[in-house]
Parts: sequence; structure tokens; C-alpha cells
Amino acid sequence: MEISLGLIFTILAGLLLPGVAYIVYHAVLAPHWNPLRQIAGPPVRKWFGNHLSSVLDPSVSPKVHEIFVQRYGRAVHIRGVGPWDDRLLTLDPLSISHVLKNSLIYEKPWQSRKLITSLIGCGMLAAEGQVHKRQRRVATPAFSIQNMRALVPLVFNKGMQLRDRWMDIITQDQQKGGKGKVLDVCHWVSRATFDVIGLAGFDYDFNAIQDETNELFAAYKDMFEVAISQGGIWRTIMLVYTPFLNRLFPDHTTRLVQRCQAVIHRVAGRLVQEGKRKIDEGENSGKDLLSLLLKSNAAVDMPAEQRISDEDILHNINTFMFAGSDTSSLSLTWMLLLLAQNPHVQDKLRAELQTVASPSGDLTTEEIQSLYSAVSDLPYLDNVVGEVLRLIPPVHSSIRVATQDDEIPTSFPVRRKDGADNGKRSIRIPKGSFVHVPVEAFNLDKEFWGADAWEFNPDRWYSLPESVKELPGLFSNTLTFSAGPRSCIGLRFSMIEIKSFLYILLTNFKFQVTDAKIIKANVVLTRPYVSGRYKEGSQCPLVVTPL
Repeated sequence: MEISLGLIFTILAGLLLPGVAYIVYHAVLAPHWNPLRQIAGPPVRKWFGNHLSSVLDPSVSPKVHEIFVQRYGRAVHIRGVGPWDDRLLTLDPLSISHVLKNSLIYEKPWQSRKLITSLIGCGMLAAEGQVHKRQRRVATPAFSIQNMRALVPLVFNKGMQLRDRWMDIITQDQQKGGKGKVLDVCHWVSRATFDVIGLAGFDYDFNAIQDETNELFAAYKDMFEVAISQGGIWRTIMLVYTPFLNRLFPDHTTRLVQRCQAVIHRVAGRLVQEGKRKIDEGENSGKDLLSLLLKSNAAVDMPAEQRISDEDILHNINTFMFAGSDTSSLSLTWMLLLLAQNPHVQDKLRAELQTVASPSGDLTTEEIQSLYSAVSDLPYLDNVVGEVLRLIPPVHSSIRVATQDDEIPTSFPVRRKDGADNGKRSIRIPKGSFVHVPVEAFNLDKEFWGADAWEFNPDRWYSLPESVKELPGLFSNTLTFSAGPRSCIGLRFSMIEIKSFLYILLTNFKFQVTDAKIIKANVVLTRPYVSGRYKEGSQCPLVVTPL
């Protein structure tokens, strides 16, 4: 039976037109009725123009956000990846608090979650709703004060291993006539924090301070440092929106991720099964997070429907590996750089740290615990740590999507496109709209933190402006560790790691800058790069000299 061309075209039109109509409606027509378009914001010069490059680039974002507030107010309409992507960028503390507190209304977008899941699985960074709530409930006992304090000796011992390794390297150089030694502290601190989270996470010693040959260490390192840094924005968009193309035509990065994931599932998966066996046989007394997670999950008072699967446990260990190594190592790197750039602050901090005398020889567990207790209470150390985490938060910004229509309260006037106050103290946000949470900009806001908010000034913490004390945030009225139900569960562990390493390194070494110009780049996290040498990866060379 013959089918006419007209009939074929009719059938094709019937199949294609609904899809085309759907795209045209959502991409062209619906955005015109979005109430966010009535809010003041910077203009867009091109149909596919956007504001993402300016608000996400830490080299210009502080100035960009300052200009936005001056011109448009604290509720700003910006454009995302396309003409259909209207976003609210808010620097209003009340609005930010509302968004982060109501985590069931404001979730991470599926695009972000898909990207995270493709690397480390659906752990607490990617999970939403009841899945996240269940995972967090199981994990919370592992992060108790008591359990975190039990990890102090482990952290201290790794810090001292790093000290000894640097001493060996510098001593060898001194025999050739040198004094200090240029070391890439970003690279070395990363190796040390991997060692720490390996032992603290699942009682596994990468031994990365001594060498980098361990296959599990190499797998995690490539996952976190290579895969996330390659391909750029267009590769990321293709990965998220057309994953089938990536499966059909895998590139080098895709094959690398697959190879790393195979190693992680094999080695780390074996550790999960071994931990479960020990619990079943009543011999698991480990203090690592995996053991604590498994015990919490198997507790008799944990309802069956609230327990999580072995796969979820592995995904959360991967999450702890990423969040517990990369963020801490970068924070420590920025601290050492800022101390090198501000030698008077370094000298003052070192003098305070040296008031806590360390017993000679090998330290007992009790001596380390006592030593850390004294160090953690030092006021200027608190100031320096708080100031660096305020000034350069590892997470530059975050994004949420409204899962339903909502009214976001504001404490500042909301301006219309013509610049006039719209007379309301709230913003109507439609379901599906993105809210951009500018973490760094919030931490650097001069209206709250003062005219020197962009400067490194640890002394500010002796007398904070009253306006700061009302700001939301899990850590010192900053958003560095976020806020609300999804705030960072590992805050205590991070403080132990940062303060322990600073004590050990600053009481043994002096840090000075080199001729290299260090710049900030937002590559998942805020990372240091040497200007003009971006392709070499994140690095931070400093002159390290034994005291």
C-alpha cells in the first residue's frame, strides 16, 4: 500500500508540533510572564547573553556584586544559561535565611545533582527530600563531639608526618647550599588531608604523604582534581542534558571517571563489606566514619524504613572524601598564602601558638588531646581561621530551585525595573525558578562587615559590627558552611583538621611568597592557580623555611 508524501508530512507534523510548541512556550512565551522580570537587574545585550561569568568569577565577583547592590538593590534579577532562565540573586539576609531554612521547598537543581551523582554518587551532597533526611539521620551520630574528638590524635599524627616529610626535603636542599625551599603547599596539604580522611573515613591509610602510588588515592585524586577541571562549561552542559552522547562517544575525561569509579567501587566496596562483617561478628569498635555509619545504620532503635543501603553508605563515604579532603586542603592552602602575604599576622599567630608547649618525643593519645584542647581555645587562631574562611570560602556560591510557588520575605526594599520601590517586602517566585545564593558576596558585604570587608584583617573579630551578629550562617555569621538543614555536617572535623595543621606547620616553618602571582579560580571550589599557568592545575608555591 502506497503512502502519499502529504500523509507522511501530516504524521511528522503531528509528532513534532507538540514538542516545538512546548519548547517555544517555555523558552520564549512563559518567561515574559515571570514575576522575576519585574525586578531590577542588569541588562542582557544578546538573546543568549547571561550574567553567570561575572557573578561566578572570583576575580571580579566582589566588585560585580557591590555594583549590583548599588544599582538594583539586594534582590537582583539575573539571567542564567538561556533566555528562559530567569534567576533571583539575593543579598538580603532574611531572604537567604528563608531559602536555606526551607530545604524542602528550595532544592538543589536536578542538573547540579546529576553532575554530583555522576562523580561521587547520590550521597548527602546530591540527595534531596526524604532520602537526604534519612542519610543525614544515620550519619549525624558519627559526627558527634565525642566521636570527632576521638579523631584528634589521628589528625595530629598526619600533621607531624607532613612536617617530617617537609623537613627531609628541605634538609636535602640545604645540603646543596639552599635555605628555604619552594614547595607547592596546595599539592602537599592535599596529600595530607587525603591521608587524614582516608583513616578518619574508613580506617584506610593512603600513605599519600610518602608517595602517590596507592590505587585508591590515585582514583580519588583524579576524580576530584582532573575530571572536574577538564572540558569547561559546554562539556558539562552536554554531560547533564545529553548523557547518552557521552555514553556513545566517551572522551578521555569520561573514560577516566569510569576507570576511577571502578577502582573505588572495588576497593571501598570491599571495605564496606568488611565493616559489616565485623559488626555482625561483634568485633567492630572502630572510630572511623564508615564504622560509625554502619553501627548507626544497624542500631536496634533505627527503624528498618529509615536505614540506608550499602550503596548509599558508599556514596556518602565518597562524599566525605570529597568534602573532607578538598575543602579542608584548599582552606589551609589559602590560610598559608595569606599568612605568607601578611608576615606580621603570621608572626603574631606563631607567637600565640608557641605559648602552647608541645611535650618532647612521641606524644601519647592523652597528651595530644590535651595539646589540641589548649590550641583550639586560642583567640587569635580563632580570628585568623574565621577571617580566611570568611574571605575565601571554598564554595563560592550555591544555587537552589523552587519546587513550588513561594513568597520570599525581604528586609530591604525590592526595586522595580524602573528603579522605584515596588512597595512590597517580599518576592513572588514561581515554581522552577532558580535562586542564586552568593556565598562569597554575602561574606564580603561591606554594608555589614565594614569598609575593609575585602581585606584580610583578623583583628576585626575582636569587635564585630552589630549588623554582623544578626546574619545567618552555621559558622560565625558567614555562609562558608551554609545554614539550615543542609548546613555542613563536618564543621567540627574541619576545625580540628585546620587548627591542628596550622599549629604543627607554623611552629616549625616560616612561609614566604615567591615571585609567582597566585589567582583565584572557581572550579567547583575556589582554587589557587599561578597566573599564566592555568593548564598546570591548581597550585600555590611558597618558600618554606624551617624555624
